[in-house]
Amino acid sequence: MIEESHGERETIAFAREMGKRAQPGEIYLLDGDLGVGKTVFTKGFAEGLGIREPVTSPTFTLIQEYEEGRIPFYHFDVYRIADVEEMYDLGYEEYLFGEGVCLIEWASRIREILPEHCVRITIEKDLEQGFDYRKITVG
Repeated sequence: MIEESHGERETIAFAREMGKRAQPGEIYLLDGDLGVGKTVFTKGFAEGLGIREPVTSPTFTLIQEYEEGRIPFYHFDVYRIADVEEMYDLGYEEYLFGEGVCLIEWASRIREILPEHCVRITIEKDLEQGFDYRKITVG
């Protein structure tokens, strides 16, 4: 599926709908260049789960946990991960194979430890379409 967004509101609305349909045990892999809107997407996704607290990118902590929604939400940002071994230190398996839903930014950096049944999301800019344009591919 491909969704075209022409601004932050549209990206949030699309992600919110995905969050509303998310089920326990699902894993979403979110990739795209720096500044493409991964955290904006994540905010909308969290809204769809019923999370009201501010959502920030866990760039330095690697994971942010949100328990207030209809199901637990685990937001990973593995951009700064130096070695996949760091994921073992976090106890990543408890998150990925637990009762919550996981969204992992920069997931391509840890591809070798991810299960095959993940939902892959890629966000891309196309400046020819405008500064705020984003192509969101879900597959």
